[in-house]
Amino acid sequence: MLRISKKLMFAIETVLDIAYNAGSAPVQSAEITQRQGIPKRYLEQVLQALVRAGVLAGVRGPKGGYRLAKERRRISVAEIVRVVRALEQGTDPIEEEVGADLGRLVVRPLWAELQDEVMARLEQTSIEDLCVRAHQADIPSEAASKLDFSI
Repeated sequence: MLRISKKLMFAIETVLDIAYNAGSAPVQSAEITQRQGIPKRYLEQVLQALVRAGVLAGVRGPKGGYRLAKERRRISVAEIVRVVRALEQGTDPIEEEVGADLGRLVVRPLWAELQDEVMARLEQTSIEDLCVRAHQADIPSEAASKLDFSI
């Protein structure tokens, strides 16, 4: 858990990209690939998993794409981590009951505590928080150019 996989990094970047760059129109996967350089093979799989988990909503049609399924302040980074962990389906060595006493009774519990602390911190960090960081880092957003104010 303490090592971030490519798929997890791409998933967080994808949700952040949609939150940071979306205006009134959905964000298309090609736009995300262009801005973030995320390979399509990772992107489509991650997008579908995030839609199934209720983090993103898919919009069909020629101007379709993806948008957040809820307010960005209500999406935690931990939620994205849980979605990707389910996708990766790897066995976590700290959950195995085999091995020597030092590993089972000392090292694995320490690692489990650290994972719990990291997840608690990620639970407190929202996509809104990351958008604020992106704004503070002067990363340009395409959201302003995509807003539609017609009534």
